[in-house]
Amino acid sequence: MTSFPRRQRGAALIVSLIMLLLITLLAISSFTVGKSNLQIVGNMQQRAQALSAAQSTIATVISSIQFTLTPADAIRNACGGGSCVDGNVVIDCNGANTACVDNNGDGIADVNVTVGVTCDSIQPIPLSALDLTKTQDQNCTVSTQQGSAGVPGATSNSSMCSDTVWDVQASATDVMSGANYVVDQGVGVRVQSTAAPAQVCP
Repeated sequence: MTSFPRRQRGAALIVSLIMLLLITLLAISSFTVGKSNLQIVGNMQQRAQALSAAQSTIATVISSIQFTLTPADAIRNACGGGSCVDGNVVIDCNGANTACVDNNGDGIADVNVTVGVTCDSIQPIPLSALDLTKTQDQNCTVSTQQGSAGVPGATSNSSMCSDTVWDVQASATDVMSGANYVVDQGVGVRVQSTAAPAQVCP
């Protein structure tokens, strides 16, 4: 009969318990890393969807025929009526420059977008800056008349068009996470001088 020294009795059990503990820690660590990676990918997807929704809404606003006339009301009823859920708050979807975007096609808004428009500047285009070989410039060739230096009817050299610069900011809120993303875009638009009144674009 073989006998083991007293000090070696139970050593295999202790080694097995240590190995089991290390394997458990490794499994927990792998699970934690996997969960973190999944959250990162999910956040990146939500961010991409929100940014896409914001840019799409900006494109809709600046391509509207009302953009330079009533910029705060360029698009209406973009959500198709009804209401959108913003966190725990229900907001009116009939508001101007507001869109509710359904990314997954389930009929429920996933991203709520609100667009604010500010005119930064308006600059009349002088007649001398027009290229009359271009149709766009030909529409601006009528100049405004004014009395100047005792010469009645002297021209101001300003055409009937102006260059405007606008700041368009879209705030997109993800309904599930509540994360908010802001897209700021500048746009230049040539308008008829009467299409951007001073109260809209000083």
